[in-house]
Amino acid sequence: MPASDDPRLVIDGSPLPDDLDERIRQQLTFVAEADRLKTILRASPLAAASRRENDAEHSWHLALMVMLLAEYSDEPIDVGHAMQLVVVHDLVEIYAGDSPVFDPDAVVDQVEREEAAAERLFTLLPPDQAAHVRALWDEFESAATPEARFCKAMDRLEPMLLNWLNHGGTWQMPGATESTVRAREAGVVAASTTLGSVTGRLVEEGLRRGWIRADP
Repeated sequence: MPASDDPRLVIDGSPLPDDLDERIRQQLTFVAEADRLKTILRASPLAAASRRENDAEHSWHLALMVMLLAEYSDEPIDVGHAMQLVVVHDLVEIYAGDSPVFDPDAVVDQVEREEAAAERLFTLLPPDQAAHVRALWDEFESAATPEARFCKAMDRLEPMLLNWLNHGGTWQMPGATESTVRAREAGVVAASTTLGSVTGRLVEEGLRRGWIRADP
């Protein structure tokens, strides 16, 4: 589903009581606006139902994966910090929309859209929390820490697993061929030798089964 272009905040539909503490008001306003994440559909199909996953489901799944698979990170990571990164990483898509990696047109201005969305969304929070959440988002985007690199790997692995469970999934999109799929695999390899070998097997077997197209 595309980004929300409604200038109103979710909370505007049912304003909070006037006598609330201002800090709590800002925090609850942000939490209410984050509800929009549940409406942003990704390209990836669910494995357990015949529909696409939404961004909130994706973020939850990454948090679970970080908790369970952290032992396979090639670098030691702070699991709690990594879970914060994945909870925050797609919030900007509330306003920027999802940008399917195998759709070249969708990623043309992705950076600009997401930067503008970050500025609009995170500043709803009290200044100290706005700075903290923005720093988490920037850290994930830059992949400059072991935690961010592992979270990026999970962000690659999760849709690959869904594609496998759907006998192709987004690997069937026009822009997906062996080379573009292997580019996503490389993001897993960069942070986890063990999980990288797993994704390598998924890609090899996906090619053999005809779920991934060979390059022209």
